[in-house]
Amino acid sequence: MHLTISTFDLIVICGYLACVVLLGVWTGRGNRDLSDYLLAGRDLPWWALLGSIVATETSTATFLSVPGLAYVAGGDMRFLQLAIGYIVGRVLVVWVLLPSYFAGEMFTAYEVLRQRFGVTAQRFTSALFLIARNVGDGLRLFLTALAMEAATGLSLTNSVIVISVVTMLYTLFGGMKSVVWNDCLQLLVYFIGGVVTLCLLASTLDGGWGQLQAFGMGEHKFRVFDFTWNFSDPMTFWAGLIGGTFLSLGTHGTDQMIVQRLLSARSQSEAGRALMLSGVVVLFQFMLFLLIGIGLAAFFAEHPPNEAITRGDAAYAEYIVRHMPTGLAGLVLAAVFAAAMSTLSSSLNSSAATLVSDFSGPSNGSPEVARRRLMFSRGFTIVFGVIQAGLAIVAARLSPSVVMDALAIAAFTAGVMLGVFCLGLFTRRPGQWSAVVGMLTGLTVLSMIKFQTTIAWPWYPLIGSLTTFFAGWGLSWLIPVDEKES
Repeated sequence: MHLTISTFDLIVICGYLACVVLLGVWTGRGNRDLSDYLLAGRDLPWWALLGSIVATETSTATFLSVPGLAYVAGGDMRFLQLAIGYIVGRVLVVWVLLPSYFAGEMFTAYEVLRQRFGVTAQRFTSALFLIARNVGDGLRLFLTALAMEAATGLSLTNSVIVISVVTMLYTLFGGMKSVVWNDCLQLLVYFIGGVVTLCLLASTLDGGWGQLQAFGMGEHKFRVFDFTWNFSDPMTFWAGLIGGTFLSLGTHGTDQMIVQRLLSARSQSEAGRALMLSGVVVLFQFMLFLLIGIGLAAFFAEHPPNEAITRGDAAYAEYIVRHMPTGLAGLVLAAVFAAAMSTLSSSLNSSAATLVSDFSGPSNGSPEVARRRLMFSRGFTIVFGVIQAGLAIVAARLSPSVVMDALAIAAFTAGVMLGVFCLGLFTRRPGQWSAVVGMLTGLTVLSMIKFQTTIAWPWYPLIGSLTTFFAGWGLSWLIPVDEKES
């Protein structure tokens, strides 16, 4: 194994990985039943949920790629427009969707669909979530393993195994309590890592903060708004506002990974507070990452790398490994892995919750059934961890374009699931087969748009939700109203 970082940095990383496992074991020591394991006894404070929501939606791809958007030639801060849409979408989730989730003792978002349409529609949506979530997060694990491989010299397979085992351990032992409290720790770690990076970048420039500001102004990198209408450009105000709103409605209103956190709150009002304020935190987070990108551009303009950096998302990794002082490099690499594990642990826990709650049927309340469901939840946490690790290893044999296309397809579900939830909330005629066909139509249309048009990705959730809704609604007028399945 050839280290590209110092032994001390490696010790920092290993120490951090050990801490998250110990925290998971300690926080999960009071888990007694399925409610404790999957929903932390519905007793988590809003501020912890806020931190967990932000950490969950921040993957390694976000941590390394967002700075790259401002780093590249012609890059700027227009990505912040998407965060504006995120805030609007969260407000709509609190107003429109959240009351449905607190109408009963639910474990998953898709139990709403069981009540409205029936078991088939619920399980089809749950299966769609499980496939998309585990494929997408398996590929995100692969991207994280690439960073560990570059930093530590471990093989890609061993890097996947290390990250997977650590994440599975604290998720398995601690359940939702472990996931949420580790998310808060990981949010703190990567925020500190980001602030340290930005300050270090400014301090290493000959002119300090003034030079960083002058460089950004001279290269027009502080541009935030673009009001042009161009459906092929993801960085316009309209793509950010409209696309970001529908994306947030889908990911934070219908995706079990986020809804599970909301169901863990002490009350509907605390869940709403956590969700809305998380949008503001994400806005500041994006701002920090984009400023890091500008700082990286200024630094490498003054200190050119030995080999040209051809991809924006490689600039931050290059700076961490080659230019950060000993100790700080370990801290920021720990932040990279923290961003990954916060997403992966949430994925494992929400996947287990979905499979056990949506496919095993309601519990009869007996202690024996409760113990069995808890055992199955722990078991499926391991199963999904192994599946994601396997997908990450397989991804190493694929071309980068195939990996990115697979990630895009996995993201289709946000709009499609939003469409079927709206079909259930705002209409009465469509039955469950109309809902299922509507979702299939939405997936088909999005696949055609992805591979046959130049329409930018922020518009996918809008197109997917509208297609699913109107296909399901229109079909209900062509076929007899199907009865809800018990």
